[in-house]
Amino acid sequence: MSESVSEAEIGTEAAPAYDPAAPAPLNVPRTPTGDAGTDALLERLADADHLATDGHLEVYEDVHRGLRDALTALDARPGPPAPPPPYHQSRS
Repeated sequence: MSESVSEAEIGTEAAPAYDPAAPAPLNVPRTPTGDAGTDALLERLADADHLATDGHLEVYEDVHRGLRDALTALDARPGPPAPPPPYHQSRS
């Protein structure tokens, strides 16, 4: 038996087959918002670029949950106001 491999066999093994479901970066620019928490969540979307399509849902749901929580926090009522300082009358 010969252990040599023909050039035709090498060529077919070296070329990756096209897979439309394979991960492919979208290269969508993410413009900073100025809010560190929001920017971190939006940067998390870049994780989807390296995942197969069936892995995108987890990333999108995570980002959506974080953005929803940030918006909900804006509607939260502040605690009770601080008590006013005691009133002192000065006598002259």
